[in-house]
Amino acid sequence: MQARLPIVFLLSVALFLSGCAGNQGANGKITDYSSVRVSGSVNRDFERSLEFIAEKEFVKAIELLETVVQREQRLPAPFINLGIAHYQVGNEKKAEEAFLKALTLDAEHPVATNELAVLYRKQGRFADARKIYVNALAENPEYLPLIKNLGILCDLYLQDLQCALAQFQQYVQLEPEDQDVSIWLADLKRRADK
Repeated sequence: MQARLPIVFLLSVALFLSGCAGNQGANGKITDYSSVRVSGSVNRDFERSLEFIAEKEFVKAIELLETVVQREQRLPAPFINLGIAHYQVGNEKKAEEAFLKALTLDAEHPVATNELAVLYRKQGRFADARKIYVNALAENPEYLPLIKNLGILCDLYLQDLQCALAQFQQYVQLEPEDQDVSIWLADLKRRADK
């Protein structure tokens, strides 16, 4: 997960800080996070927590994010980052709780679903991970980390070459410059032809 920190970091910043009363759907959930007003102190603490994550000071990030989520519980980004920080210090239970909380706020959040599925894959919960990836891709069909990680799961853990091929072919169509995935795809094609 360390390699993805900058992507999550930037996406979480955009999702959290774009907020400036939120539009709510019929079920009372916020449907437009950009309309959520966040206090200046919460914003500052969230920004500082992102710096801690970027500096790999995960314990400090956790401490600060715990105060952020106590004060602001409407947005998924702080919970996602809290989950990432917990995972980085080896607390998978708290990481899962944080990702699940983010998903109660936004059941289709691509970063939260991806991070939870990666956690499940690393725990050996392959069926759970696959279900999350497939459901998340139905809502976010072009979110590259979901596509790539489902391909990894299918190839390395499920030995489902057809699934892996489909994922990596789609990934390369959307991101043709990624040479690592292009090489992986070529290897998959070679293995599938045997």
